[in-house]
Amino acid sequence: MSAGSKGICVIIPAFENAGTIVSVIKGALAYVSDVFVVDDGSTDETASLLRELSSQEPRLRVVTHSRNRGKGRALKDGFLAAKAEGFSVAITMDADGQHFPEDIPKFLSVNSMRPDAMIMGSRNISADGMPARNTFANRFSNFWFRFQTGVDLPDTQSGFRLYQLETLGKMPLLTSRYEAELELLVFQCWKGVPILSVPVGVWYPPEGERVTHFRPFLDFARISVLNCVLCVLAIVYGLPARFLRYQARLNRRQIK
Repeated sequence: MSAGSKGICVIIPAFENAGTIVSVIKGALAYVSDVFVVDDGSTDETASLLRELSSQEPRLRVVTHSRNRGKGRALKDGFLAAKAEGFSVAITMDADGQHFPEDIPKFLSVNSMRPDAMIMGSRNISADGMPARNTFANRFSNFWFRFQTGVDLPDTQSGFRLYQLETLGKMPLLTSRYEAELELLVFQCWKGVPILSVPVGVWYPPEGERVTHFRPFLDFARISVLNCVLCVLAIVYGLPARFLRYQARLNRRQIK
C-alpha cells in the first residue's frame, strides 16, 4: 500500500531555495505519493522551477505567497491545503536539502504503529558539522520545552516532523515565523498528543554555501519572547490541562 493511500503527504515550505528545491521534491516523491510546496514569496528561480516541475508532475501541488510571510504561515497554509484534499497525516521537510528523504520510511513505520502520535526527527546535535549556534539554540529550546510541558525531547528544533492533521485544529498561531514550529510542538503536547522521536540524518553545507534566512539576533529575540509567553500559558493552561488528563486516566483505571 502506498503512503498516499494512507492519507500521508509531505509539506515543504520554501523561500529562495532554487538550488535545492527540485532535488528535495523528487526525493520526497520517491517515498510518498503527494507533495505540497508552499513558495513563501521567493524572488529567485524557485517559483519558475516549481511551475515547470508541477506542469510535469501531477503529484506536486504548489501554494504561492505573493510576499514572504514566514515559515509558520507557510506551514499553516500547507497544512490547510493538505487537509482540504483529505489528507490526515503530513510530514514536513525543509527545502534547503538538510533533511534526507531516505529517512521518511522511519516516520511511516512509527506512524503505522502509533497513528495517534506526532513524530519528531531527532538529529545528533553533538555531531561534527553542526554549527555551534545551532547546537546552543537547540539545547536552549529543549530546556524551555521541558519546563513548559514536562516532556523531555532530544531535538525540539528539527523541522523534519510528522503531524496528525486532525489534532492541529484551526491553528490560531501566536507567531508566523521560525518560532511557530516551537509553538506548534508545545500546543500539541498540551493537547495530550504523544510526541515520539526517530533518529534522522542531517547535512550542513560548508560555511558560506548554506542558504539560511535565520536572523541570529532578531529571530533569537522572537524565540525568547515566545518562550516567555508560553511559560505564562503553561502555568494557566498547559500544566493544569496535563494534570486533569492525568486525573482522568487514574479515574478510568479505578473504574476498571
